[in-house]
Amino acid sequence: MKEQIFKYSIGTTAKLLHIPDSTIRYYEKEGILQIPRNLNGQRYFLKEDIEWLKFIQHLKGTGMSIDDLKQYVTWRAEGDTTIKKRLALLKSTQIKLESSIVQTQKHLEILTDKINWYEKKLHGSINDNESFREYLKRFGHEE
Repeated sequence: MKEQIFKYSIGTTAKLLHIPDSTIRYYEKEGILQIPRNLNGQRYFLKEDIEWLKFIQHLKGTGMSIDDLKQYVTWRAEGDTTIKKRLALLKSTQIKLESSIVQTQKHLEILTDKINWYEKKLHGSINDNESFREYLKRFGHEE
């Protein structure tokens, strides 16, 4: 028995991935995607296309720039001879993402400290004259 091949429209694909169809069109315009079209000129997506789009979304979620993403796609299309280049690009992206996470954690820590300070002020457990900076110093934090 022949395996049935499912073809998805751009709208269905966008809904499956929880992204706007304009994002898919943008990726296609930028050369990140190469999506076939039927005889009527409508795009159709196969399961492999959807999996590739998911991976692209993961890369974008890391903060990878469009230029780096385009470079990755170009190297991917060139085959296994570019694995070292792709690996280096992914490692560079990983380092940037880890740095961003550290910075975001610091922002969250300061936000949490500020919320705690306000809550303690409201409940009277902090001296009305104590500044936020003084409060942070008490716990070994700096603003």
